[in-house]
Amino acid sequence: MTSTRTTTLVLFIICLIFIQELEIHGLEIDGGNQDMAAAHQHIDCGGKCGYRCSKAGRPKICMRACKTCCQRCNCVPPGTAGNQNACPCYASLTTHGGKLKCP
Repeated sequence: MTSTRTTTLVLFIICLIFIQELEIHGLEIDGGNQDMAAAHQHIDCGGKCGYRCSKAGRPKICMRACKTCCQRCNCVPPGTAGNQNACPCYASLTTHGGKLKCP
């Protein structure tokens, strides 16, 4: 009788440990997928660039350059000008002539 109780108790503890391990590994997998989803999530380049170029003197040229930069960097700095430090990739792209590409 005591051996049956002992065996049952040991099996119960093993099951609890197994369930806990599954939950731990399940959280690691889900957390990794969320990070990957955030990394691959694309922003609305048209909307962000539309606002960024809304006060530009040549809005069509600004939009073309901004969309190219946005697609490469998946980032557009806030505001209608400046703030390049908010998006380092966007600020580092240059033209063949060495000028900053992104408005």
